[in-house]
Amino acid sequence: MSESLQLKFRDVFGVSLAILLGCGGAGSSTPSSLSANPQAAAPSITIAAQQNGAQLVKLGAVTAGTTIYYTVDGSTPTTSSQIYLAPFLVASNLNLQAVASGSGNVASSVTSQTFSPNIASGTLVWSDEFTNTTGASAQPNPAVWGYDRGGGGWGNAELENYCAWGSSASPCDTTKPNAYVGTDGYLHIAAQQPSTGVYTSARLKTQGLFSFQYGRLEFRAQVPEAQGFWPAGWLMGNNISVVNWPACGEQDVLERVNAALSPDWNAGSIHGTGFTGTNLGSKYSFPSGQTAATWHTYGIIWSKGSVAYYVDDSAHPYATFTTSSISGLSGSVWPFDAGQSNFILLNLAIGGGYPGNPNAGTPFPSELLIDYVRLYTN
Repeated sequence: MSESLQLKFRDVFGVSLAILLGCGGAGSSTPSSLSANPQAAAPSITIAAQQNGAQLVKLGAVTAGTTIYYTVDGSTPTTSSQIYLAPFLVASNLNLQAVASGSGNVASSVTSQTFSPNIASGTLVWSDEFTNTTGASAQPNPAVWGYDRGGGGWGNAELENYCAWGSSASPCDTTKPNAYVGTDGYLHIAAQQPSTGVYTSARLKTQGLFSFQYGRLEFRAQVPEAQGFWPAGWLMGNNISVVNWPACGEQDVLERVNAALSPDWNAGSIHGTGFTGTNLGSKYSFPSGQTAATWHTYGIIWSKGSVAYYVDDSAHPYATFTTSSISGLSGSVWPFDAGQSNFILLNLAIGGGYPGNPNAGTPFPSELLIDYVRLYTN
C-alpha cells in the first residue's frame, strides 16, 4: 500500500492499517484503545420495604469478580470508599452512589438513587418480634439471623461450642436446640451442658443479612445470672471482614457476667483501634431490689459522633461517648462514622477469662430470653 493510501486510511479510521495488520516494523504496538480492559457493569440496586417507610437496600455486582464501593452522602465513590458487604437499612434522607471495580475491569459508571422517606424521629423502622404461631419451637427468621459456629475460645478462652439451628454436629443436638423461637414469643438462647466439661450455646448475628447506620436500637431481654454466664447484645461493623477487629468498631449494649450483685448491673462500652478492654465503658446500676434476671429494655442511641446507652428509659442515658472521649487515648481512631453499617449479635457465652468458668452451682440448662429487637429513628 502506498504511503498516500495509508494516510487516507488513517484519516478515515483513525489508525494506520499497517499497525492493525501488525506490520509496522520493529517497535510497533497495538493502540491502548484496542487493548483496554472492559468496563464493569454498574451495580444493581434492589429495595425491600420495611416498617413505616424505611427500606432495606441491597447492591448487586452485575460483572462477576467485581467489588462494589459506595457512599451515602452524594459524593462520588472511589476504591477508597466503603465496600458493600451486606444489605443496609435506609430510614433517613440520603443520596446513594455506587460503583463496581475489579481486576481486569475498568471501574463502572456510577449507579445512584436518592431516598427521601422523611420519617419522623422516634419512628419504629425495623424489628423482630419473635412471633411464633406454629405450636412448636421454631427457627429464628433465616432472612435475618445467621450463626457463629463451633468452639475454640472465640478470643476469650470461652468454653462453649456455638450451635446453629438444625446443627447435629457433636456436641450439638437437634432435639435440644440452643437457639429457637418458643411458642411464648421469645427468642431462647440456651446454655447447655451435654456432658461433664462440655458446653453448648448459640451466637446469632445479622451479618450479611441486615445492617444499619444510626438510630435507637433496643433489646428487651431477661438474662441468666450465675457463675460463668456472659450474656450479650451488641453491634459490630460490616467491614470487620475487611479491616478486622477492633478497627471495625464494637458497641456493647447488653453485657454482664456471673451472679447477681447488689446493686446489680449492666455494662455499656465501645471498642475501636486504640481503645479496647475497659478504656471506654460504664456500668449501669439497677435500682434497689431489681436485678438483670427480670425483664429490662437495653438500648443504644447511635448518632453521628455519639454513642449513648440506656436501660429502661431512653430519655436518660447512663453513658454517652463521643469523638472527644478518645482524644486522650494514644493511637485511637473513632470508627462509628466511617460510613459502614453495623450488624447485630445476640449470644450467651460460657466461661473464659472475663466471667471465669462455671462452678457446681451454675444451673444447666439456662437461657437468655429476648422478647424483641426494635430499631427506631433518632
